[in-house]
Amino acid sequence: MTHPVTPTAATISPLVSDQVDAAVALLRDRRIAVLTGAGVSTDSGIPDYRGEGAPVRTPMTFQQFLADLDYRKRYWAGSQLGWERFDAARPNEGHRALYDLELAGHVNGVITQNVDGLHLRAGSRRVVDLHGTMDRVRCLRCGQLYARTDISLRIAQSNPWLAEPDASALGPDGDVEIRDVGRFVIPECTVCEGTLKPDIVFFGEFIPKEKFSEASALVSSANALVVAGSSLVVNSGIRLLEQAIRRKLPIVIINRGVTKGDSRASVKIDAGTSETLTELRQRLES
Repeated sequence: MTHPVTPTAATISPLVSDQVDAAVALLRDRRIAVLTGAGVSTDSGIPDYRGEGAPVRTPMTFQQFLADLDYRKRYWAGSQLGWERFDAARPNEGHRALYDLELAGHVNGVITQNVDGLHLRAGSRRVVDLHGTMDRVRCLRCGQLYARTDISLRIAQSNPWLAEPDASALGPDGDVEIRDVGRFVIPECTVCEGTLKPDIVFFGEFIPKEKFSEASALVSSANALVVAGSSLVVNSGIRLLEQAIRRKLPIVIINRGVTKGDSRASVKIDAGTSETLTELRQRLES
């Protein structure tokens, strides 16, 4: 069952309208693979790492998380405080447009760098979550998987003192920066007492080979690529773009601001993803 979609009131400018027309001319009657980044979820209230106005952040690395108990306490405390709002986020019209395009047979699947699960909530059936998903937690010792809601309940029960910070502190990965974490009680695996970690790819951690293979397979089976809401700074996105370039596929990039793929794009649309994907869907289906 899908969740309600956050409404979007934005309209596109005449310039963007012309660019969408150019994109439609390239994409019509093609199977489209879609790569999405944080810009697709900003209209759902989840901030972007690198978008215009985004604060400078220094995310915790996987090596820090593994090596230092205080880092793990800080991560889990901040993540707990951000989780409720992160989990409450709802798909927006951009997510819905991609679901509709998949349903109509235009899109063969979505590869996402986001960990929010919003494509699945919008109804998309074939989603490759390159960087994992925040709604699962994995034991690093025995591999046991847990629902994040269950872990969140355990944390709340063990740390009743934990206060809710200002909502503006929410980060793109569902974490919040807080200071006093000395008395925080970290959840452990109930099977082996091992270290638990959200089932996401931290900075400094490699994307699982099978995940990248799934993403690569989607690009291989498509004959066009749309990149939406990604600045293409992360290496995995560039690798998929290069794969499309080698196959001489039409490439449409939709993103506010510069991306690393702009010079390689067949069409670059400098605009918001929600309104642009909605317009693209309407014109492809007309």
